[in-house]
Amino acid sequence: MTRREPSFDALYRAHAPSIFRRARTLLGSDADAQDVVSDVFTSLYERPDQYAGRSALSTFLYSMTTHVCLNRIRNHKRRARLHESGRDAISVAAPHSAAPDRAAQLRELLLLMPEPLGQVAIYYYLDELTHAEIAEMLGCSRRHVGDLLVRLSAWMQARERCA
Repeated sequence: MTRREPSFDALYRAHAPSIFRRARTLLGSDADAQDVVSDVFTSLYERPDQYAGRSALSTFLYSMTTHVCLNRIRNHKRRARLHESGRDAISVAAPHSAAPDRAAQLRELLLLMPEPLGQVAIYYYLDELTHAEIAEMLGCSRRHVGDLLVRLSAWMQARERCA
């Protein structure tokens, strides 16, 4: 980091609490959320160039945290499959947010849906962001966000038909 930028410790103190809250909401576990905070800041420390400055640092960290959480959810799924223990290995405890039921349901669905749909589902249904805000988070156009939401809706309808 350059002299003009805040020290890494100051960045950690400023942003770690919001990253923790975000991860706890998505993962439903304080321990997993603390691991995500560590993963995010370790990655940023080791590769500071990944933040290109195209958005606010808080926006970048919010998006990065969502991505790390999605990877954790998928890794739990892979491990559970390997151990043939089913979905019991995945934590679905209620998060400390305003919509715990919706977050728990979304965590279950994230195990099954493709990653681009998972990201847009989190931003749209859990975070209740607008198409423009989601486009900024994903670094794409609002049109692409609309297309992803249409694909998500079709995926959900197909899942309901199969159930």
